[in-house]
Amino acid sequence: MELTALQIIWFVLIAVLWIGYLTLEGFGFGVGMLLKILPRNEKERRLALNTIGPHWDGNEVFLLTAGGATFAAFPEWYATMFSGMYMALVAILLFLIVRIVAIEWRGKINSHGWRTTWDWLHTGVAWLVTLVWGVAFGNLVQGTQIRIGHYEQYGGGQFIEADRANIDAALAAGDQHFLTGGFVSLFTPFTIVAGLVFLALFLTHGALWLAIKTKGEFQERAIELAKKLSIGSTGLTAVWGIWGQLAYSDNGFGWIPLLLAAALLIGSTLMAQQAKDLPAFLMSFGGLALAVTWVFTTFWPNAMKSTVSDAYHLTLAQASATAPTQAVMLIAAVIFVPIVFGYMGWSYKQFAARIGTENISDEPAGLHPDKIRQFETA
Repeated sequence: MELTALQIIWFVLIAVLWIGYLTLEGFGFGVGMLLKILPRNEKERRLALNTIGPHWDGNEVFLLTAGGATFAAFPEWYATMFSGMYMALVAILLFLIVRIVAIEWRGKINSHGWRTTWDWLHTGVAWLVTLVWGVAFGNLVQGTQIRIGHYEQYGGGQFIEADRANIDAALAAGDQHFLTGGFVSLFTPFTIVAGLVFLALFLTHGALWLAIKTKGEFQERAIELAKKLSIGSTGLTAVWGIWGQLAYSDNGFGWIPLLLAAALLIGSTLMAQQAKDLPAFLMSFGGLALAVTWVFTTFWPNAMKSTVSDAYHLTLAQASATAPTQAVMLIAAVIFVPIVFGYMGWSYKQFAARIGTENISDEPAGLHPDKIRQFETA
């Protein structure tokens, strides 16, 4: 089945939304992972959080839009992922909720114990959600245990697999794609390394973000940390990318974004060694964007690949919504996506100045613990 122009456009748009989310929230997660490592006192932790404070919630728009676009433009892609990645996606949702609460609530009560608790939770979920995102994207590259068939209504809901020689007939009869391997099947050597790659890239991205957003002694420590992290993250990403392209990609054109990503990450590492924080960050941003682009090239023109049989691949054409649905959505996207990009560009421009600990008030934020139940203001 040939792909239509609308299907190609929506695949590209979904990839762009994921690129936006992972490149922008990548440094946000990186800051969270470093929150109990780089800052040495409360003022420095508030400084680190203030660098992402104006942006983190806007960055989440990309995740919500990517999920919504997948559900509407390719509903069977969405459904197949949830059939086997349900626990992983629920875990990500819970981690993100804890992260949001940790950011919003840490300054509400003037208590060292209160702030410390939320900081540890923030750091913990930043590490965990990054690892899970890496494993999830590793599965997109590697493929998952997808089969075509149906579950019996009676008899314990046993899965009846379709005849691989008559896939079209099975799909016409109502059979569907199911990710049958279960949660544990998502963890393989390749996908675990993918999780480590995401951790390394986001840590470096976060350190470079802190380097370009702060000044003084804290900025110097951030760039020194980025020097060390960038070497490890670039090397690990190169190994994983070459492994994925050789072992799991059927598309030779995937070498283009992969090699460009490698060039930018190497450039970022070299810039970091020279303490040129802004060029290093911009190259890290571009390298991460191209790495995500490479992930999407590895499974094109499929929505999800099956490790069981090529006959079980879920193609974009099979996963697609109707043409009128995608056309109406495209009209909305053409109107609203530029508005979102425009607002975010304005937001980053408004908060472009570097800040230091001298910009952080000496007065502790939050309500005194003794006044919590007295309905008094701080």
